[in-house]
Amino acid sequence: MTIDLVSAAELGPPARRAVPAARPQRKAFGALDLGTNNCRLLIARPGGADGDFTVIDAFSRVVRLGEGLLQTGRLSEAAMDRAVLALSICADKLARRSVTLTRNVATEACRRAANGREFIDRVYEVTGIALDVISPAEEARLAVLGCASLIEAHGPPALIFDIGGGSTELILVDSPTAAIRAWVSVPWGVVSLAETVPYDPPPAERAATYAVQVARVAGHLDAFAATVAAEVDGPVQLLGTSGTITTLASIALGLPAYDRRRVDGCTVTASAMRDISVMLAARSPAERAEVPGIGADRADLVVAGCAILEAIIDRWPAETLRVADRGIREGVLRVLMSRQGYR
Repeated sequence: MTIDLVSAAELGPPARRAVPAARPQRKAFGALDLGTNNCRLLIARPGGADGDFTVIDAFSRVVRLGEGLLQTGRLSEAAMDRAVLALSICADKLARRSVTLTRNVATEACRRAANGREFIDRVYEVTGIALDVISPAEEARLAVLGCASLIEAHGPPALIFDIGGGSTELILVDSPTAAIRAWVSVPWGVVSLAETVPYDPPPAERAATYAVQVARVAGHLDAFAATVAAEVDGPVQLLGTSGTITTLASIALGLPAYDRRRVDGCTVTASAMRDISVMLAARSPAERAEVPGIGADRADLVVAGCAILEAIIDRWPAETLRVADRGIREGVLRVLMSRQGYR
């Protein structure tokens, strides 16, 4: 059995689950992203209406791999069990779709955890999936590759931000080339911020606690804001990718249930994002769970995401921002397909 490999210089150690290619003329590629909060998989074939690729299967599950990591420095047994279960489902999907080439990346939680290597070995033993722990720089590069097509070609330089579970990446890129001019990874994501400044205060204290969360993030943006100001003489266009921004955009659009086709690529106003953030921060977890698009999985972490988003739009004011329901996985797919000769 022959398995196609990508260039090590381009992708680092290839991480793949190899399965026989029953129909090589319809080669399928896989991209798996295991973050601090979510496990996500995309399976796609080259080509499609936009000349890019066509998604044939997808999976997303909240696993909270980084739960408690800040306190202990280790991945908990319960968190690893949840992640392994989700990854087993991904392995089954890759096998059923006869995927011959995939890259499976892990980010902040596995970078930080003292037992990250132990977890990666366990995942491979149980599921056959080899996780590639990528650097923050690689994470930023893949995020840009994944959503660069949404940058306004005739606009100013773009500031792409990806609010994750354990960190947030901010990348300044040229328009329309999407060449990276500067980037930073700040140590606040929805899990790390929510565990550092817990958010379930009495109603009278919610506004003050939320302000503390915003301020905690804002302090880590100062140095990068100075870098951006030195690089760009004027405004930037904002492009956000993450569960936070897509969830808030869904609410802003008034959708009864999340619809990627409506959210991906949409434009929302910064004022709407602020209003929704304040609304969510003023509610209890149970009340937030009842908001369409939030649900029980996001109810306790969405406020931390709102605080990170507010800190960003406070630092880089703009009337509108673009929303991307795409990112690392799409970036991985584009690299894999390009290396195999698909353009």
